[in-house]
Amino acid sequence: MPSILIYAMFGLYAMASIGLFTYGINCYWLLALFLKNKRKEGVHDKRKLRRFYAEGGEAKLPFITTQLPVYNERNVIERLIRSVCAMEYPQGRHEIQVLDDSTDGSEQISITLVEEMRAKGHDIVIIHRTNRHDYKAGALNEGMQVCKGDYIAIFDADFVPPTDYLMRCAPFLAMDEGIGLVQARWGHLNSQESSLTLAQSIGIDGHFVIEQSARSWGRLFMNFNGTAGIWRKSAIETSGGWQGDTLTEDMDLSYRAQLHGWRMKFLYDVVVPAELPSDINAFKSQQFRWAKGSIQTAMKLLPQVLKSDVALKVKVQSILHTTHYMIHPLMLITALLALPLLYWFPFKVGTSAFTGLCVLILISSLAPSILYLVAQRVSRKNWKSRILSLPTLMALGVGVALNNTRAVLSALSGQKGAFIRTPKAGDKMVLLYKSKFPFASVLELAMGVYCFIGFVHYTSAEKYLVGPFLGLYAVGFTVVGSMSLTHYLRKLYLLQFTPALQVQEA
Repeated sequence: MPSILIYAMFGLYAMASIGLFTYGINCYWLLALFLKNKRKEGVHDKRKLRRFYAEGGEAKLPFITTQLPVYNERNVIERLIRSVCAMEYPQGRHEIQVLDDSTDGSEQISITLVEEMRAKGHDIVIIHRTNRHDYKAGALNEGMQVCKGDYIAIFDADFVPPTDYLMRCAPFLAMDEGIGLVQARWGHLNSQESSLTLAQSIGIDGHFVIEQSARSWGRLFMNFNGTAGIWRKSAIETSGGWQGDTLTEDMDLSYRAQLHGWRMKFLYDVVVPAELPSDINAFKSQQFRWAKGSIQTAMKLLPQVLKSDVALKVKVQSILHTTHYMIHPLMLITALLALPLLYWFPFKVGTSAFTGLCVLILISSLAPSILYLVAQRVSRKNWKSRILSLPTLMALGVGVALNNTRAVLSALSGQKGAFIRTPKAGDKMVLLYKSKFPFASVLELAMGVYCFIGFVHYTSAEKYLVGPFLGLYAVGFTVVGSMSLTHYLRKLYLLQFTPALQVQEA
């Protein structure tokens, strides 16, 4: 093979490795910010909330509109509406908008529930669009045009807010005119359902417990997570409103609002439970949407962030935040190039240099796991049993690299794409929905075999720096590919032999 091509491959491999190292080290930075501020910020928020109500703050609470954007959610719509209507707030100061774009007839369930709740005295309306222009962003915009509230709370269909949610969150907006958003932490309704949902819950805890806390407390740019948050209406309006040109309209608006000077507040102690995807293919679809939308937002707004007069640390963290899903194509590059480089690149590394390299790689590679471990330790009483699922989470994180790389490339190529909802089972024992054969799973299994071959060759050549990573990649791709096929085939079986079960459109 021409030497120029070999060195080009090595250069690409080195750049990918440096990128992964950078994202890994950033985990330690966010973890340090979290540990530095956790006690102080938690105590401060509790004192402010007590003082607000002690000084008659309840009379100062403003009118709030709660928006519920839903689409074909017959399994969970009743649970959502009833839980939102059960939230405590001063009489006459809470409006509920059910923004139902459904096309499967489930809007009739919403209409019936709205009529029932209105008869019980709730200020609740339904807005049913006949088109899905701009998807969720379009529905939120349409509802905002006619809403009564100065604050707007938003909940996705699979969330179940606690009764005291508004009373614990709204005061922080009332006390500080500079805050544009208050975001609560996500909890989990079905984390114990399977190894898949348990692993997801640990990953999401890492994001909310550590990352969102660190960004909020460290005065960095943070994002609205699309649900379980309350916006100041004027913050939305002055920042350009909801826009549908990315698949993560929540991150898009968050960054535009912060560029306009609005601050975001994360409430660590307010937890809103939600449903996790129990089907691996639904999970991959959700990951695809988040990955593509994040990169779309980075392409759209990072130039503005870099030109702004915000602090350098804010700019650096904004780059790492919005491009976080780049770790997946970087993983894929290292997995694909490892084996060719073993045979064609003349590795010549001294003992001391090799040792130093091993230490650096080990430190950065352990960073995500340490972040997840700390998140479980500080937020869960049963953390010791939960962290046993960390290997599953690691395999899952690696195994979706092919799926998320497709999403990143789709965003970089300028493809807009449609908003694909994540099906929710609610209290149903089995959720069936129409879907295509997961052809990507075949490639994932092939990648698993390829990485296993690389693992064998590296360990046989006594090159133990890369070998363990290829072993992890082999397990991750094999697990995700196998689960994708298994869940798809299980669904086909149930569709064929259990015709009484309800089938939904994905």
